[in-house]
Amino acid sequence: MEPEVQEEAREDHDDKQVVSEIMARCFIPTLVTSISWEAFRFVGHEIRITEAMDCYGAVVWPSALVLCYFLETNAKQYNMVDKNVIEIGAGTGLVSIVASLLGARVTATDLPELLGNLQYNISCNTKMKCKHLPQVKELSWGVALDRNFPRASSSFDYVLAADVVYAHPFLEDLLLTFDHLCKETTIVLWAMKFRLEKENKFVDRFKELFDLEEVSSFPSLNIKLYKAVKKNRRNA
Repeated sequence: MEPEVQEEAREDHDDKQVVSEIMARCFIPTLVTSISWEAFRFVGHEIRITEAMDCYGAVVWPSALVLCYFLETNAKQYNMVDKNVIEIGAGTGLVSIVASLLGARVTATDLPELLGNLQYNISCNTKMKCKHLPQVKELSWGVALDRNFPRASSSFDYVLAADVVYAHPFLEDLLLTFDHLCKETTIVLWAMKFRLEKENKFVDRFKELFDLEEVSSFPSLNIKLYKAVKKNRRNA
């Protein structure tokens, strides 16, 4: 077997092995209740998430599992303890819950119509379990950023995002939001599933403002995990 073929086969095997481990963190509850929920295991806890199948933002997508797994397995390198963390497009809240269980001061954000379910999931899974009580806050991308998240008082060590780029008309607003929330020292950890050409175009636009590094790739899921920091514009 040619070396290139051997390397490709090894990478494919590694990808499937890690993806299998990630997906194993999700399990179907044996207890049947009137409320539909899904269970996950991260950071030594069983996390129960209530979903709403009629809304994209209230479903746990694979990118969220990838980001949760990364936070848990890289907790020493990306230490969340006492760090100020904001998640944009938090959806069901799974990523924010995991970051909270890892010791972060978390602000979970999303559109107003998703905040009820988001608050419910976060409250149920973090009460009496976390060092810092997570906050839930409305954030419509690109809207009233200076008023709701003033740069003078909003300082985040990490911005987390999972599957926030897809076929929606708010990509420029999303980019503006990333830019507003980040200082030069802020680290963005972003998991993204590639579906259409729009994803590639957004990455290109993102790279105009941020230094972007691909941390992990999961070809079988078509998901990539990125780390980013703001470009030093004074030296650009």
